[in-house]
Amino acid sequence: MKHEFKRLPGRRILHSLALTGLTAALLAGCTNNGNSPAGINGEASAVPAAQASPSPDAGTAPLKSQQPAAVSGTAIDEQPSTVFYEVFVRSFYDSDGDGIGDLRGLTGKLDYLNDGDPSTADDLGVGGIWLMPVNPSPSYHGYDVTDYRSINPEYGTLEDMQELIREAHKRGIKVIMDLVVNHTSREHPWFVESAKKKDSKYRGYYVWAEDQNRPVSGSSAAGSGSPWHSVLGSHYMGTFWDGMPDLNFDNPDVRNEMKDIGKFWLEQGVDGFRLDAAKHIYEDLVTDKSTETTAKNVAWWQEFRQAMNEVNPQAYIVGEVWENSAVSVGAYLDKAFDSGFNFGLAETLVNSARTEKDSGAAFTLERTYRLYSQISEGRFTDAVFLTNHDQNRVMSQLEGNPNHARMAAAMLFTLPGNPFIYYGEEIGMLGRKPDEGIREPMQWSADSSSAGQTTWEAATNNKGNSGGNVESQLSSTGSLLDWYRQLIALRSQVPALQKGDIRDYASGNDGVMAFERVTAEQQVLVMLNLTGSSQTVTLKQGTNDKGYTNIIKAVPEEASYSGAELTLPPYSAVILD
Repeated sequence: MKHEFKRLPGRRILHSLALTGLTAALLAGCTNNGNSPAGINGEASAVPAAQASPSPDAGTAPLKSQQPAAVSGTAIDEQPSTVFYEVFVRSFYDSDGDGIGDLRGLTGKLDYLNDGDPSTADDLGVGGIWLMPVNPSPSYHGYDVTDYRSINPEYGTLEDMQELIREAHKRGIKVIMDLVVNHTSREHPWFVESAKKKDSKYRGYYVWAEDQNRPVSGSSAAGSGSPWHSVLGSHYMGTFWDGMPDLNFDNPDVRNEMKDIGKFWLEQGVDGFRLDAAKHIYEDLVTDKSTETTAKNVAWWQEFRQAMNEVNPQAYIVGEVWENSAVSVGAYLDKAFDSGFNFGLAETLVNSARTEKDSGAAFTLERTYRLYSQISEGRFTDAVFLTNHDQNRVMSQLEGNPNHARMAAAMLFTLPGNPFIYYGEEIGMLGRKPDEGIREPMQWSADSSSAGQTTWEAATNNKGNSGGNVESQLSSTGSLLDWYRQLIALRSQVPALQKGDIRDYASGNDGVMAFERVTAEQQVLVMLNLTGSSQTVTLKQGTNDKGYTNIIKAVPEEASYSGAELTLPPYSAVILD
């Protein structure tokens, strides 16, 4: 997977970085001649990766390349990738008519995501799904769990979950699930007993101020005000809110419980986890923010990773570390996570699409990935996305502009890493906070009473969103859904897009984002015209003095190439070798 890579000795990566100055050396140039990517705050951002489905080895013929078989020179850090699709089960598809999406409904719609047949083109083509919480919970969103080893009865049964996994695997789709271990629900039996009985073994499962002689003061690191909440005369830590009491990871029994829970789900066939609030295991108060706290967090997640390896060494683990700093996110790639969501990059890509200007993201990513390679010993894969269930939907951020949405997607699917699509993004669903507004029912048809349509929440943001549904776009060659399908298929057909490293390529045009994708066997140039007018770029030699003379693919229409001049149509993506 990796080539010409020199490993950094030693396991204490934060200490090693401090001694060697590696961070400063790798990230010092991230301003790209003054054109610093928006949202990265002067530091490189972090990202994880995956692979589009169907992948080349699943029978999809790669597009023809005229280049020689090997790329030499600068070290290459390949990131084999899979396109993931984030699903809020409650909103996706209702199989029993109660208005609430369920696991059987999702199973019945797997062919929409990937039908398992590489010869067809009417499915989205994803290679993985991320299930938002499916455990029992008193909240609609599920991020406060009451039973870690069972399924929310509104969604189905454990047998339904097992059937979903079997059917997904038949189609080449991996299934990862949200695992919320930082806190439980206040209705979890552990917490109920902990609050009532000071001599219970579960008392030590939580953080009680009086028991630990801690002052009831400070501000939550999650921005929710005071993290201390009162019950029966005692105060417990709840970093997010009083309904989510924090678990005490200094207690070995808690750590063992969570490792056993992770193993349980891997044994059910789950392919990995998205780890919620991963940095808050020990970062509870604003004053907790430090390299020492990060080191404690990482040590726990390394312990968790090692335990998961006992069941499935290939399990994919992606963490939510909501930071824009590459150093902060990178620490978790040291034998803990495979990926960390790249929040800084997401902000940058949406801003580039909105302003129709190159952000310099490729320049930053090239340097960020060198750091990540050192930390992970070449094992990381970035996790890239546009928005998720905690953010205003991308189409709303882009004020409903379909061309800007297309170019945001073009950037997402041509960069390295595992791209994550938030359900409904591919059809241009709208959504603004509060949170219910960004988690509205998936729009299958313009008819709100059609079979399978969930109704647990009114589709307030999407009412009147003409054409913003699957049925309207499914057979339209010019739809946003078709654009997503084309880009995912292209990613599968060009090996360098599916797994290649990245090299910055200066286009000389603020409206054109350009970068190279490089594997040991293939090197391609990606040119993205972010603007609404034709743009002409004078091509120059790239990495290893490679010249680009052959257009592999252009979407949505052909580009023209004459001499060294490449003319890109408005809002287009062109791949050359």
